[in-house]
Amino acid sequence: MNKIKFAFLSIIVILALIFVYFVTYNFAEPKAYDYMTKHVLTEKLPFDNKQVYGSNDIILVVIDAKTVEKYRWPWKRELNCKIFEYFLKYAHPKVVVHDSIIATLDNDNPESDKKFFETLSKFDNLTEGFMPAIKSWSDQKSGETYDKEFAAKYSINANNKWKNPPYLYSSLMTFPKPFMNSVKYAGSVAMLPGFINGNLASYSMDEIYRNHEYLINYKGNIYPSLAMNTYLMANNFPQITVTDKEIKLPKFNIKQKTTIYQSIVPIKFYKLRRGYSHPAFSAVDIMDSYDNLNSGKKPVINPEIFKDKIVVIGANVPTGAGLNDNKNTPISVNHPGVDIQACAIDNIMHNDFLKIVPDFINILIALLGMITAYCIISMNELFKSILNTLGLITGYLFITAVCFYYGIVINVITPIVMIVITMIIAYIHKFILENKSKEKVKSAMGKYMSEDVMKRVMQNIDNLGLGGKKANVTVLFADIRGFTSLSETMSAQQVSEILNEYFTEIEPIITKYNGIINKFIGDAVMAIFGEPIQDKNHASNAVRCGYEMLLKVKELQKKWIKENKPKIEIGIGINTGEVFVGNIGSENRMEYTVIGDTVNLASRLESYNKIYKTKMLISSSTYEETKGFIDVMKISDVEIRGKSHRMDIYEVLKVTG
Repeated sequence: MNKIKFAFLSIIVILALIFVYFVTYNFAEPKAYDYMTKHVLTEKLPFDNKQVYGSNDIILVVIDAKTVEKYRWPWKRELNCKIFEYFLKYAHPKVVVHDSIIATLDNDNPESDKKFFETLSKFDNLTEGFMPAIKSWSDQKSGETYDKEFAAKYSINANNKWKNPPYLYSSLMTFPKPFMNSVKYAGSVAMLPGFINGNLASYSMDEIYRNHEYLINYKGNIYPSLAMNTYLMANNFPQITVTDKEIKLPKFNIKQKTTIYQSIVPIKFYKLRRGYSHPAFSAVDIMDSYDNLNSGKKPVINPEIFKDKIVVIGANVPTGAGLNDNKNTPISVNHPGVDIQACAIDNIMHNDFLKIVPDFINILIALLGMITAYCIISMNELFKSILNTLGLITGYLFITAVCFYYGIVINVITPIVMIVITMIIAYIHKFILENKSKEKVKSAMGKYMSEDVMKRVMQNIDNLGLGGKKANVTVLFADIRGFTSLSETMSAQQVSEILNEYFTEIEPIITKYNGIINKFIGDAVMAIFGEPIQDKNHASNAVRCGYEMLLKVKELQKKWIKENKPKIEIGIGINTGEVFVGNIGSENRMEYTVIGDTVNLASRLESYNKIYKTKMLISSSTYEETKGFIDVMKISDVEIRGKSHRMDIYEVLKVTG
C-alpha cells in the first residue's frame, strides 16, 4: 500500500512540475526574453567592440511627421515619385524596399496613379510589400484566378522540402491591376505577435512582435518576405531550400521553427537611437533633395550616402494621418514597423541571427538545477541551504545574461521557477522524513518509557533539565510472588516468555486507568496515577487498575496451566500521597520518575502481601479516597519498616463500583 501511495504521489508531483514548466514557459518566459533583449542583448560593455546598432548598409527613409507637415496626407501618389526618382536617377542603392501595401486605386486622381506606377516600372531592384490574409476569398472563383496570376509573377522557385508546411493564409490582399503590372518583385509584410524559444513555438497573448516569417506557404507556392526578397535581389536570386527546421542559403542556413501556422525565426533587434535602430532620414528631405538636384542646387542629403546600400522606405506617423505602422516589440512599445523590417533585413544580409538553445537543452538545464537544489537542501541545514540555493539562482542569472549578451537565447525564468518549486518540495519531503524519523524515535523510545512521558518530553524538548515539582499522586507496585524460585526451575527463555506475556497484558490495563508505567524492575512494575496525566480520581483509578490486574492474572493462570507452565501469583501495593515528580539524574542522563516517602510506602505495602497472604494492600490514605466502592479487610496497627508509628492498612477484597 505504501508503494502504491508513493507511486501515486510521485505521479502527481511529476504532473504538477510539468504543468508549472508549461505555464512558466508560455507566460513568464516571454517577459524574461523581452527584458534580456532590451537590457542585455542591445547593450554594450565598455571593453567589448560588440555592434549594438543596426548596420549602416541599411538606411531608412521615413514618411514622418515632418513630411506630412509639409505635404498634407493623404497626398497624390505622384508625390511618391520624388522619392523613387531620387533613388532611380541620383542615389543608385543596391535594393529599394517599399514597406507599404497598395490595395486600391486613387479614382479621383488616375493620372497621378499612372505617373507613380510608371516610375515603379523603371526599377529592377525594387521590392514592394504584399499582405497575405487568413480569411478565405469572398469570391472563390475570382480569388483562384488572382492566386494563379500572383503565383506566376511573385512566387519563388525554392527547393520545397517542407514535410509539414504551415497553412495559415487563405487569401491575399489584392494589388490593383496597373500596380501589379508595374511591380516586378513583391514580398510579404505579414507579422504576427508571439514567442519562440528552442524548438517549441507558442503564441502568447501579449501582442508583442518578436519573430519574422522569411518564407510563407500559400496554397502550395512559396513566397518570400520583404526581407528575404531583399536578400535574394542583393545576391542575384540564389537557389534556396526550405525545410521544417531551416532555410538553406548558399553561404549559411537560417534555423526556423515550423508550426501549423507559420515558419518563424526570432528577430535579433538592435539598440534604438532617436527612435530607430538603423540610420534614418525624413522623406521630405529626400523630396527636397530631388527638387534641388533637378534645379541644379545642392541637395539636402547627398545621394552618395545611399550608393550600393539597401534603402527601406516606410511610414511612421504615430498619431493622425493614418500612417501609424508602429508595433510593440521587446525593445519598444512604439517600434516603427519600417525599422522592424530593417532588423529582419539586417539579420539575413549579415547572417546575424540569434542562436536558440534547443528545448531539450533547456529541459536538461531545468532538471540539473532541480537536482542540484534538491541535493543542496538535503545535505545542509536551513540557512545554509537557502543561501546556497540563492547562490545557484544568482549564478544561473549571470550565465543567462552572458548568453543573451552574445546572442544565445536560453530560458531565464523557467529553470529558476523549477528550482524554487523543487526547493519547496524538498523542504516538504524533508519535513515529512524528519517527522517520520521522530515518530520512529518516539515509537522506539515508547517501548522504553511511558508514551505520556514521551509526549511531555517532546512538548518541552527545548527546556529539558533536571528538576520537577511536588504533586499528589497514587503509586502502584506489582510484583510476582516466588519469582526467584520460579527462575531456578525454568530456563531464561521460558522465564522471559512468561514475563513478556504478563507485562503485555497488564500494560493496557494501566493505560486504561490513566496510569503510566514508570519502570519495570525485574519481575515488578511501578505505575504512577495523577502525573503526568492530570487525574483528580487517580486513587480510585489506581485501585480499579490493581483489581483488574488481579482478574487478568487469573485468566492467564488458566492459560498457563493448559500450556504446562507454572502458576504465578502477583502482589499489589498502592499508596496515595505527596511526592516529588520530575527529571532525576544528571545533565547527560536523566529519568522522569517520582520519589518520596509515598513511593517507599507503596513498595512496602506490596512486600507485606507475602506476610499477610494477601494479593492487594492499600494505605489508609488510599482507602479514604476509595472506600465508597470497595470491600476491604482492615489490618490494624501494622508496624511499617521505616515508620516511627503503627498504621492501618487494608486488603482489597472486591471492587463494587
